[in-house]
Amino acid sequence: MCGIVGYVGKKNAQDVILQGLEKLEYRGYDSAGIAIVEDGVIKSEKFKGRLAVLSDFLEANPIKGSLGIGHTRWATHGAPSDENSHPHLNADNTIAVVHNGIIENYVSLKEDLIAKGYKFKSQTDTEVIVHLLDSLYEGNLLEAVNKLTSIIRGAYAIGVVCSKSPNEMVAVRNESPLIVGLGQDENFIASDIPALLKYTRDVCILENGETVHLTPEKVTIYSPDKKEVKRDKFTVDWDVESASKGGYDHFMLKEIHEQPTAIKDTLLRRLDENGKIKLDDIKLTKEDLEKISKVYIVACGTAYNAGLVGRYAIEKFAQIPVEPDIASEFRYREPFIDQNTLLIVISQSGETLDTLAAIREAKRKGARILSVTNVVGSSVARESDDVFYTWAGPEIAVASTKAYTTQMTALYMIALDLALTKGTITEEFYFDMIEKMKELPAKVEKILENYEDIKQVAKEIKDKHSAFYLGRGLDYQTAMEGALKLKEISYIHTEAFAAGELKHGTIALIEEGTPVIAIASQERLYEKMLSNIQEVKARGAYVIAIANENRKEIEAQADRVIYVPEVDDILAPVLTAVPTQLIAYYTSLIKGNDVDKPRNLAKSVTVE
Repeated sequence: MCGIVGYVGKKNAQDVILQGLEKLEYRGYDSAGIAIVEDGVIKSEKFKGRLAVLSDFLEANPIKGSLGIGHTRWATHGAPSDENSHPHLNADNTIAVVHNGIIENYVSLKEDLIAKGYKFKSQTDTEVIVHLLDSLYEGNLLEAVNKLTSIIRGAYAIGVVCSKSPNEMVAVRNESPLIVGLGQDENFIASDIPALLKYTRDVCILENGETVHLTPEKVTIYSPDKKEVKRDKFTVDWDVESASKGGYDHFMLKEIHEQPTAIKDTLLRRLDENGKIKLDDIKLTKEDLEKISKVYIVACGTAYNAGLVGRYAIEKFAQIPVEPDIASEFRYREPFIDQNTLLIVISQSGETLDTLAAIREAKRKGARILSVTNVVGSSVARESDDVFYTWAGPEIAVASTKAYTTQMTALYMIALDLALTKGTITEEFYFDMIEKMKELPAKVEKILENYEDIKQVAKEIKDKHSAFYLGRGLDYQTAMEGALKLKEISYIHTEAFAAGELKHGTIALIEEGTPVIAIASQERLYEKMLSNIQEVKARGAYVIAIANENRKEIEAQADRVIYVPEVDDILAPVLTAVPTQLIAYYTSLIKGNDVDKPRNLAKSVTVE
């Protein structure tokens, strides 16, 4: 959510910053801006709308300088506008600030600053930062930022430049992600790695409360108590090409098609020479499992939907009761947690603030934390006791696809490992499930080859105001994820319902022509799903069924059928998710929406 790029060196800062911000567009934003020190003066331009608006203006009106900061904003305080865009500057344009996150005590700080004569041009909490820095600056930018952090409260990543210090930049991180890029006679800050890959693969990841001082020649990191920190650099082992579209029209389509490889990497790279699952450095012994009295799975959005599938797998295989919960609600209901609790958290970015808050609350009460994430070195990974990386590669589109299927794959593997360790499954069953999982990539590939039928479905529903997903058992979990995908990028109001609940009120919403996508992959629930399809058909629904390829008789019940390969019931969500992703993609595409950057949404949600 929001993107920061900063540069100090010898290159043209405008080019570096704009190229970096372009790589962060996936995070979601509504405005963009830049501030560069040129000939001892800060020059800044910022505009509501896409980054292209800023880029086009700067192409005609370039700013020359080798020190600067840039930002793409996702509105929290104040509507999207030129005035509310970042960077924000003080009255005499000597200090510029970019900021991600929220300053919780900005109202009282703003009142104090107004009383001192400061005038505000925006409705943002960020403008408080720059005026406060102005009041604290006495010739040393680092000291001013240090004083600032003792006053402000909240979650933030902040980048600061000053025209009176033309060869230095200061940044600070608290809760909101921020990394440092290390170059030769140049250094960088950014919200995420893709922004810097054109220039360097060597990065340092800032921890909470840390401040960094950058000059072209040196990077110095300070702890919250202002002591210098020695930090090993992290070398990125994927290149900028893996974060590009690779010939696809959109990142989302590319990432949908990357799922066979991503699932294969997540699974096969974890199998030892005997074909057994090796969960990296996760060490959960039989004695550890016997002590666990409660397991929670906590996540947000798509990751939460993956967690619901994980609950089924852990309860079925390991016979451990699992309670899933939405991260933003988890800590507020005061769940029972102690040293015998295992908290499994799921986050693609590893920076989701609500998920991090759940981790910290659970750790405070003594729980063991096992995280499933895609980003090495992310906050979730660093703050967990055990980490399972999905190895899905960079996911750029806001609507998550390959992260979802690899998260489910990871949870199946964790469930099987726990079950074998605990002794609740036989080795024969264990190896049989692994062999079935090995078949998933090829089966996903087969679904992807039949996209023309799905494009036709998209044409039929594109003008509808509402749609519904129905499913039973694990198909209901897929229905939840399918509905989320369709609503977030096509903007069609879409709801998912447990099919058995139709008679308890939902069926009142069905009218002539209402699209109903019915998922029927669970063999033991198949006949019940046929009855539910008949119920909505009788009320005029237009039914699109997603069913196993051996169930041709469903054609007599549904208006259109999308088939998926046969698979064990518990693994079906990996396959049934793919048609729902493609339905959402093609519906959004036909409607002319911005598929990769849907309105009002961000890739990494770093505010509560």
